[in-house]
Amino acid sequence: MSKSEINYINLTLFHVGLAFILFYIPFLSKIYPLLVAAFGGYYVIAVNNRNNEVLYVVAYLVGAEVFIRMTGGNLNYEYVKTVVSLLMLLGFVLSGFSKNSIIYWLYFLLLVPSVLMTMSTQIIDLEVRKAITFNISGPVCLGLCALYCYKRKLSFTQLQNIIVFFGIPVIATLVYLLLYNPSVQDVVTGTQSNFATSGGFGPNQVATILGLGMFVFFCQLVFMSKSKITIALNGFLFVLTSYRAIVTFSRGGVITGFAMIVFIIIAAYLLSNSSGKRKLKWIVVLSSILVFSVWSYSVVQTSGLINKRYANQNAAGREKEDRLGGREAVMGTEIELFKENPVMGVGIGLGKIFREQEIGQEVASHSEITRLLAEHGMFGVLILLILFITPVVLYLNNYQNIYFFSFYVFWLLTINHAAMRLAAPAFVYALTLLDIQIKPVESSTKIV
Repeated sequence: MSKSEINYINLTLFHVGLAFILFYIPFLSKIYPLLVAAFGGYYVIAVNNRNNEVLYVVAYLVGAEVFIRMTGGNLNYEYVKTVVSLLMLLGFVLSGFSKNSIIYWLYFLLLVPSVLMTMSTQIIDLEVRKAITFNISGPVCLGLCALYCYKRKLSFTQLQNIIVFFGIPVIATLVYLLLYNPSVQDVVTGTQSNFATSGGFGPNQVATILGLGMFVFFCQLVFMSKSKITIALNGFLFVLTSYRAIVTFSRGGVITGFAMIVFIIIAAYLLSNSSGKRKLKWIVVLSSILVFSVWSYSVVQTSGLINKRYANQNAAGREKEDRLGGREAVMGTEIELFKENPVMGVGIGLGKIFREQEIGQEVASHSEITRLLAEHGMFGVLILLILFITPVVLYLNNYQNIYFFSFYVFWLLTINHAAMRLAAPAFVYALTLLDIQIKPVESSTKIV
């Protein structure tokens, strides 16, 4: 067994222990995120970010965000996004950024008009600062991550390390979920998203990070496991993560994780030689058996209710009118707001206020796309064009990022069912902008 595999097993065991500690000594959950941020920042400075170590630290934080929130460790709702943004700024200081990244400076400028609209609003009792910070933290985090990653050269090995760092804190999340709810059968009574199987936290966000975990452990199983022990470990983690993601009864994260796996298999197949293609065919067969087994077990554990959930039925088997759990109504009001305010939008954070007048309740947006249109108007259209097109243009000039389509589809699907509530879509999007080199790259130096 290699040294890296031993380190991986040790980190796995450490995070199993961490989950036990934070479950039984909850107040320590406040210290954990502070230690991660402090140690991560110190480490990046100590090594002078020579090999883009800041990306490893950020990947770990992104993977840990739901675990931090679930255990009550968040100092505030935007804590991880704020720390990620600060780490990106630290990366700029140590390693610079591409002079050609002007497109993302334009992206930042396009965010400003909507902020000014909200600052000048006459709506009584509106907490302007809170409305702005809650809705701007995600786009700002994405912009800073994009600026750092834009055409930055990374070796394929470094990219794989980022994948590993995503997954390590997900292990702690899994153990915490098992401690919080060891018996799924006892708490599943309907087809709605289940807080009990989600560690008492939002099922949508838990499923999102578990869906990312499904992809991570699948990639580690197929591409990174060398010894029988790590093959068994990553196979077990993939199965367990898939099962716990399914039983949250939140579909978005599971579908996203499955889509990411499909795209990585397709990408690997297209880039493989004949021998690699034969191996991938066997991987598809074995993976299909695993997925079928996990789904069958989930059906048994939920007394068939999971089938009804994905068929958009209630517990009695009647089809629900709303296929997206209330999101259609929210998205509909945002499209109407865009039609009524096509140039400037209604102002960042104000969509929720206007939506309350339309549907009678104050509901936060689940779709970042319709939110951008409603609150930013035509500036939102330009923002979306930048976000959609730029990664594709870069990819066409460098096909070596085998994870490109998986990362891209994670960002696209996640912002449509969970908006930018987590830092994950912001950072994963930025990874599509990397210039991946199959051969090792030299220690990083400042780009500008």
